[in-house]
Amino acid sequence: MGYRVVVAGATGNVGREMLNILAEREFPVDEIVALASRKSLGTECSFGDKTLKTKDLDTFDFTGWDIALFAIGSEATAVYAPKAAKAGCIVIDNSSLYRYDPDVPLVVPEVNPQAVEGYAKKNIIANPNCSTAQMVVALKPLHDRARIKRVVVSTYQSVSGAGKAAMDELWDQTKGMYVPGQEREPAKFTKQIAFNVIPHIDKFMEDGSTKEEWKMVVETKKILDPKIKVTATCVRVPVFVGHSEAINIEFEEFLDEEEARDILREAPGVLVVDKREDGGYVTPVECVGDYATFVSRIRQDSTLDNGLNLWCVSDNLRKGAALNAVQIAETLGNRVLKKG
Repeated sequence: MGYRVVVAGATGNVGREMLNILAEREFPVDEIVALASRKSLGTECSFGDKTLKTKDLDTFDFTGWDIALFAIGSEATAVYAPKAAKAGCIVIDNSSLYRYDPDVPLVVPEVNPQAVEGYAKKNIIANPNCSTAQMVVALKPLHDRARIKRVVVSTYQSVSGAGKAAMDELWDQTKGMYVPGQEREPAKFTKQIAFNVIPHIDKFMEDGSTKEEWKMVVETKKILDPKIKVTATCVRVPVFVGHSEAINIEFEEFLDEEEARDILREAPGVLVVDKREDGGYVTPVECVGDYATFVSRIRQDSTLDNGLNLWCVSDNLRKGAALNAVQIAETLGNRVLKKG
């Protein structure tokens, strides 16, 4: 016996990945429906060897459905998630709307799987920010061993994190560099993204940080440990898919780089590729389509008594969004619903 599953926002980048991953991981589905806005009504989506035609999110009745994976943005989620939850359907939401709600668990299954059990307060579980998700997967096993005091992270985030229009803008601007008459001014981004980097993701806040940087701080504390201090600089780079992060970690205890490497090799969701030679590390292009969070460049930080540096790369449409949502559904099934 399986589940009746809803994917809301099925025509978007993340929604399509959700359908792909549900099929790839053979999630126990008895029935599945793809929902979209009326402008995308009837659009065909793939689910394994099946083709689904999208139905209207606005008129859909969630009664009798078990789990709904939402990838529709905060504004639409505010309207439809409470409706689904009230109808008895558990919502796993990819937007930022509920991440900071104390009554809604924020879950990365490799890090805090037990948190799913708190879903019942609102019948909603939140998926974290893409940059946070991959980072805490790498931090968790190290924190268990030596207790992390402080994290300094610089991100190199792909344009797919900003949606299809952002990917189109990178493509069009790149073409415009070589094809006369096809130049394109920035629209989705504040500055040219092709052959450039932009140290600005989301809105600026009063203290000079951006909302994306603030998310990494608050979400790491909620998921991993409220005592950890985090400072982040988030940068958009001209890469289509795959987020990268340079992470500096200060521990309470000394942790040797060799032991850290061994710990990470055994950690769930982590794949270590760390050879001190040309090409002995993972780049965003190589992580696309993979489930893993890749860790490379593990080394001691000589400026700290108890410091390490590492490089972390992951497919942001997968681990940063769709995969994590499906893993939450799997965890929910294994720990709470026990139906599949």
